Amino acid sequence: QVQLEESGGGLVQAGGSLRLSCAASGRTFTSNDMGWFRQAPGKEREFVARIRWSGGGTYYAEAVLGRFTISRDNAKKTVALQMDSLKPEDTAVYYCAAAPEYRGGLYASSYDYWGQGTQVTVSS
Repeated sequence: QVQLEESGGGLVQAGGSLRLSCAASGRTFTSNDMGWFRQAPGKEREFVARIRWSGGGTYYAEAVLGRFTISRDNAKKTVALQMDSLKPEDTAVYYCAAAPEYRGGLYASSYDYWGQGTQVTVSS
């Protein structure tokens, strides 16, 4: 069992930066792939980024490639999403999620555990 809690969302102007953090509790964080997803009003939840349990194997959605960076600290049981050059279309609720080792993919169905989400709003 893994419990996840996101923090760091807020309101920022276009071109600005935010850093989201996800704190995990539970016994298996170090063997979980971790992902970030987002959901805008009226839209499907979409993949943003993934990092393997080892800290490698990062992968990004095309819409955020070059602007967002995912990282993790297994000792602290945290995963972060650094978001730079934010755009109004990045506005969404952002969720972190955990998947079994090497199972974390681009689809939400790959992930077994989810946080409650944190709101990110980018003004133009």
